Amino acid sequence: MAATGAVLALAVAACGGGSGSSTPSSSGGAAAGGSDSKSEFNAAMTGVVNPSDKKGGILKFANGGDWDSLDPGDTYYGYSWNFIRLYGRSLLMFKSAVGKEGNQLAPDLAEDLGKPSDDAKTWTYKIKKGVKFEDGTPVTSKDVKYAVERSFDKEVFPDGYTYFNDFLAWPKDYKGAYKSKDVNTDSAIETPDDYTIVFHLKQPLSNFDYFAQLPATIPVPKDKDTGAKYKEHIIATGPYKFEKNEIGKGFTLVRNDQWDPATDPNRKALPDGYEVSTNVNADDIDNRIIAGDLDIDVAGIGVQSAALGRVLSDPAMKANADNPTSTRLWYTSINGNVPPFDNIDCRKAVQYAVDKVALQTAWGGEFSGGQIATSMLPPAIPGHEDFNLYPPGADNKGDVNKAKEALTACGQPNGFETNISYRAERPKEKAAAEALQQSLGRVGIKLTLKPFPQADYFALYAGKPGYAKDNKIGLAMNGWQSDWPDGFGFLQQITDSRVIRETGGSSNISVRDPEVDKLVDKAMLETDTDARNAIWTQIDKKVMEDAFVLPNVWTKTLLVRSKNATNIFVNEAYGMYDYLGMGVK
Repeated sequence: MAATGAVLALAVAACGGGSGSSTPSSSGGAAAGGSDSKSEFNAAMTGVVNPSDKKGGILKFANGGDWDSLDPGDTYYGYSWNFIRLYGRSLLMFKSAVGKEGNQLAPDLAEDLGKPSDDAKTWTYKIKKGVKFEDGTPVTSKDVKYAVERSFDKEVFPDGYTYFNDFLAWPKDYKGAYKSKDVNTDSAIETPDDYTIVFHLKQPLSNFDYFAQLPATIPVPKDKDTGAKYKEHIIATGPYKFEKNEIGKGFTLVRNDQWDPATDPNRKALPDGYEVSTNVNADDIDNRIIAGDLDIDVAGIGVQSAALGRVLSDPAMKANADNPTSTRLWYTSINGNVPPFDNIDCRKAVQYAVDKVALQTAWGGEFSGGQIATSMLPPAIPGHEDFNLYPPGADNKGDVNKAKEALTACGQPNGFETNISYRAERPKEKAAAEALQQSLGRVGIKLTLKPFPQADYFALYAGKPGYAKDNKIGLAMNGWQSDWPDGFGFLQQITDSRVIRETGGSSNISVRDPEVDKLVDKAMLETDTDARNAIWTQIDKKVMEDAFVLPNVWTKTLLVRSKNATNIFVNEAYGMYDYLGMGVK
């Protein structure tokens, strides 16, 4: 847990704005902040392509793997947070808008942004009246409180984040809504009436509004909660509800007749429904989108290598594509809990031996992979600084001599064997793992590739410390996009060792350094923005000095637009197309 008494004073993107501040423009169907754009390369990054207010039709989405979970208390993929707004309403949300406006917070279930008091240790939200669950039951503050309480249990919900666990003033030894069901939690969350919810923190927290947009604040009716099975049928509060859900195959959403647009200026709810297929071959997804019989690759990670050349070489195809940058880093976790990576020089050998050009190519090159990364913080995050502690040669293809020196220093002059994991449904991750296998093999580091399912990658395999150690997963392909656009939102959950959970679901797989933990707490104490950003720079440098992370690329993705969809634009908060604003031609 974070140190008691720390002050988290981070820049809040939601400057101003009250109830209804994110109302989409009624002009031409364009989303808030956007202008109508012609179909040309990168048009959806600055405007709305195919604007329309027409209702009706079905949008078809596909996922190369399976969801970690559809349960709002147990999901941590960026695409899931983008999609979840269709069936769930959190207290706040990122605006469904083009450009920088998409990074701003707006009221959703709440009437307005939070009201801080007690030096920002207490945050109060008023909930809109008239919001109902799909069965017609009114949503109350108690449903939001229960949703956060249940999300506390990381054995039942291993894939969720730990922000609420770490920062709310829970009773001693609290274990969540199931194991501590008779425990009074008013010290953490109060509901003085049906439309008021008050969060009490262990320490001042100036940006708690970012917490309020997390999916765990989507209300859950206690009498309908089925624990780990709740993901099979979520009780909707958004404009769509689940018609059917076959875990591992897919699901369909249909209109929720209990959704009242008068309570919801954020959503136009244009389609009649959504058909979502899961565990679909990634290359097939690309081909179907290009052909026009599929609308969205929901994972939002861009076209695979097989389709990349086709799109870029065909002017008509390229005109129907966008190449957004994001606050995402593709990287490789170097697990110091797995020998011989418990020796820093063995970790440094990996840093020097890697062929960064081969890695960039594996991720898709400049257009569909990104910029070669030399540290963790992406350029768009405050605190980013250009530095490179492990120059991989003048040509970026590795410094073999330096790598061999490091191997000798760690007592492994002839190299060693270890395993590298990746998500089985992601061809780019496999290609990156293979690139590492080849480049590290030059210095005697022999890698065996270990694919694992996307849905349980963190809960059961790479993110479960005991499993990773027992199965010698010394390297793990990984990726991270900022939970919100600042140093805390990017670094805390992947560098603070206190978020590592033995039960699995750890977002931090490899960084175990008490000095980094102290710097995180120091950043949270710092109220000056520039000084705080400088501490996040220090954290970035310290993690790289430890060699616990091998940065691959700061990402760019090549997204192909649907031929059948309207209102297509990139939402900067997610670095992908905004799923909430889309309609059907």
